[in-house]
Amino acid sequence: MIIPAVRKYLPHAHIMIVDDHSPDGTAALIKDLQKNDPSLFLIERPGKQGLGTAYITGFRWALERDYTYIFEMDADFSHDPADLPRLLEECRKGNDLVIGSRYIAGVNVVNWPLKRIFISMGASIYVRTITGIPVKDTTAGFVCYRRQVLEKIKLDKIKSKGYGFQIEMKFWAWKLGFKLKEIPIIFKDRTVGASKMSGGIFNEAFWSVIRIRLNCIFNRKTYL
Repeated sequence: MIIPAVRKYLPHAHIMIVDDHSPDGTAALIKDLQKNDPSLFLIERPGKQGLGTAYITGFRWALERDYTYIFEMDADFSHDPADLPRLLEECRKGNDLVIGSRYIAGVNVVNWPLKRIFISMGASIYVRTITGIPVKDTTAGFVCYRRQVLEKIKLDKIKSKGYGFQIEMKFWAWKLGFKLKEIPIIFKDRTVGASKMSGGIFNEAFWSVIRIRLNCIFNRKTYL
């Protein structure tokens, strides 16, 4: 389970789980663990509303409290909890958004088929070409934010529900003048659960890049 692993490397962290009525009994398990863990929190939502809205729900919850550093990560061990202290350290050095990057130091992906790697790398090249953002791994979902970044980004304007969400958040953080840094991680294909990648999610991410660029040109004041 991911929670004891996070506790091992960040023992004083507060952990928020956003559960969209998962059929695997996630909510019931978390409620049982909460009996002995006052730093574990749960938000239940009635159905699948998308990855992006789940993160925004968690971000809003964190901003209502006094957290200085706010992480996001997958709970399937594709993101190694051992890297959490490294992300935190880089934020404490003065970076505003630290990205656990698969591509900043070569290709650090384990157990992915070549087709999936090419799609992922190609997507990041596409994003950089269209938007100009100086980030190698634009769809990375393992990051640490300083709270000021989330306070400044207009979360109600972030419309992507799938992986395009990761692109939008990094893009507007960059455009707002925050300092972004990528550090290398080893990304391992999930050891539990099933991938959420689908044709619909891929198409949303593809078109969201165009929308982001057009909004930056024509609706800049709405976002910045």
